[in-house]
Amino acid sequence: MADYTYDFLVIGAGPAGEAAAMAATKSGLKVGVVDDSGSLGGNCTHRGTIPSKAIRHAVKQVVHYRQQPDVLQMTSLPPISYPTILAAAKKIIPRKVAMHKSYFMRNRVYVHSGTAQFAGPNQVDVQMPYGVIDKITAKHILIATGSRPYRPKDVDFSHPRIYDSDTILEMNHTPRTLIIYGAGVIGCEYASIFSGLGVKVDLINTREHLLEFLDSEISDALSYHLREKGVLVRQLEEFESLQATDHGVNLRLKSGKRIKADALLWCNGRSGNTEQLQLEKVGLKANHRGQIDVDEEYRTSQPYIYAAGDVIGWPSLASASYDQGRAVVASITGQPVRRVIDAPTGIYTLPEISSVGKTEAELTAAKIPYEVGRAFFKDIAKAQISGEEVGMLKILFHLDTLEILGIHCFGAEAAEIIHIGQAIMNQPGSANSIEYFTNTTFNYPTMAEAYRVAALNGLNRLYRQ
Repeated sequence: MADYTYDFLVIGAGPAGEAAAMAATKSGLKVGVVDDSGSLGGNCTHRGTIPSKAIRHAVKQVVHYRQQPDVLQMTSLPPISYPTILAAAKKIIPRKVAMHKSYFMRNRVYVHSGTAQFAGPNQVDVQMPYGVIDKITAKHILIATGSRPYRPKDVDFSHPRIYDSDTILEMNHTPRTLIIYGAGVIGCEYASIFSGLGVKVDLINTREHLLEFLDSEISDALSYHLREKGVLVRQLEEFESLQATDHGVNLRLKSGKRIKADALLWCNGRSGNTEQLQLEKVGLKANHRGQIDVDEEYRTSQPYIYAAGDVIGWPSLASASYDQGRAVVASITGQPVRRVIDAPTGIYTLPEISSVGKTEAELTAAKIPYEVGRAFFKDIAKAQISGEEVGMLKILFHLDTLEILGIHCFGAEAAEIIHIGQAIMNQPGSANSIEYFTNTTFNYPTMAEAYRVAALNGLNRLYRQ
């Protein structure tokens, strides 16, 4: 048994926890971190963002290769298996872990490898291997334990043909047919990945449209291109029961439909990792999804305990989690706190999606006069050269002030392209103007040129009135 005292204790070494620990130690605080994985980086590095995006990149390379003129002339192509793609993608994980480890070592942040449990006010016990317990006292504590896939009790996830977004990273075969239940961001991303490998996918959506938080034009484009790749999207469906055998799965929906496939991937929600923290010992309570409520400065109902990252729910983005972790340290040290409310969406389907700001539906409902500028990638020289002609950039701007109100991008490198527009949107006053893109010279040929094309398209609509 060992006793430790810190100014700031971080529980969880994912994006939020790491960012908070680094910011705190650079602010002169004595910092300790608890992580139960035995390897730094959190779910982001080991089971979420990094492996899934690495898989997507590998599949995209395969798809791009198969579209080359010489390859199209071949009479047959060797199949690419999912385990092969997975093995290639996983090579990035040790490199990321080594990078995270170097950060902690360089900043002399001690990591307790074990399971954290609250023992009382400002007290945390860390359950270590072989029954060893580290007893920690901390002035401030951050809960950054992340999340895991939600698992309903009536689905047998121990069956070898039933997966969630964690266990799909261990699947050792390539199904010919796959059911994906849940058409949120994760479900749509994996539908793109597996359809890119030639797997027949049934994507079950419990809502009327895919990713309803997106601008409707972008959502419609995603639906079209998923269907074009052979994904069968089933809208407004609800789970009733699931039977699994050695040969496949049979999903029954409340509409009466019965769908058979080789395997099922469950992607319907996530739960915060709070069940082992013994929150009741410090007067905290998680909601039914294991998430913790926080105020504008990411402080819980206990003023010395903060929470950040996926464990607090929306927006559940690694990018936002990094900023939330730093915001916690700003609160502790008395600095201005930036509440993360402007994080752009980044959806790594094939093609990619990213957006920031308002949608057309939101602007219409608010009775804000706006106009639209579009640039279709098929008309952009760089897209023509690279063969990435699917997609568009869409700018929404105020009819009178020309202020940019929303940017929506669908297509190759959308999550990169969005940041150019985001930077202009964040400028104060009249500096936020769509005219920036007509008064600035962009490299040619580049995908960024789409901003100039979209701006001219929108302003031409305006001037014709």
